Amino acid sequence: MASHNSNPRVINRRREKITALPLYYFGYLQKKYTGEKDYKRFLGELRGSTLFLYTDDTHDTYSERVELNNLRTMVVDTPKTKTGVSVYTLTLRQEEIQLKIDTPDAAEEWRNIIMTVAKLEIPSKLQLQLLPGQLLRLEEILEQERQRTAPALQTVPSGPSCPKPRPVPPSPTVSKETYDTVLLPCFFSVSRREAEQMLAKNPENGSIILRPATDNINYAITVRQVFNSGPVMKNYKVRTEDSGFLIELDELVTVPKLKDVVDHFLKMSLNQLRPYTLTQPYDTRIGETVCTGYSSIKKVWYLIKSRWCLSSHTWTSLLTSM
Repeated sequence: MASHNSNPRVINRRREKITALPLYYFGYLQKKYTGEKDYKRFLGELRGSTLFLYTDDTHDTYSERVELNNLRTMVVDTPKTKTGVSVYTLTLRQEEIQLKIDTPDAAEEWRNIIMTVAKLEIPSKLQLQLLPGQLLRLEEILEQERQRTAPALQTVPSGPSCPKPRPVPPSPTVSKETYDTVLLPCFFSVSRREAEQMLAKNPENGSIILRPATDNINYAITVRQVFNSGPVMKNYKVRTEDSGFLIELDELVTVPKLKDVVDHFLKMSLNQLRPYTLTQPYDTRIGETVCTGYSSIKKVWYLIKSRWCLSSHTWTSLLTSM
């Protein structure tokens, strides 16, 4: 819907109110589904992990939207015959679209920010290519998006009395196959931040945690790797598919079970990673049972009576003499 007030600030405030998401980047681009002949021109706004497409800059209501948390890959597909025009193919969970951007600089900005908010991390290749100012901006966007998507955390007291997270029991609405996979020893129902804190505080317990993703549908892997420069935390997306589970790496990997997801990381790290498990204390002495009260004594004597086959008369005499 076109706004009666063409003031850009007013329109931006209305868009922010409608979407309820922070604005990370905007600009004109062209979009089409793979297989379609013609592109459509839109004003695009990247808010949160959603790309909102407006007919023009006078509209405060979007005409289309693309959920980038479903992004699997973003591949450059620029025609060699058109200099200065960049085309990206975005493969999503249930569709594939193409974006055409007129200038190389704008195209690079779109790619960098889309990949960062979609993966909730700055791709390692970008870290080597970006200038310090560009990298700093992406880090600010990443931190803002992580805070936005992180579930609300309650303040947990520190110290020995602090309760440790426990594996989540299977829900009645989950399939039996999911029961088996969710109950992996290294699965914990924790947030990204909590998983990183667990790995940092207790590295002796392991270095890889399987956890639910923020959408509570898919999964995520949090790992702590130690390099010469020090320990580094990394997070990976694991999507639930009809055929199993899709690990979103540079080269996509599909495995049939969640256990295979963990095994893949162990294999690729040459078993330098270890599944994170909680250490449970064990007792070393068998304590003596102290019974108090008449009813408890009766139970003990009942066991004696049963064991040595005391007669009813003898049994009654023993009880009355107590």
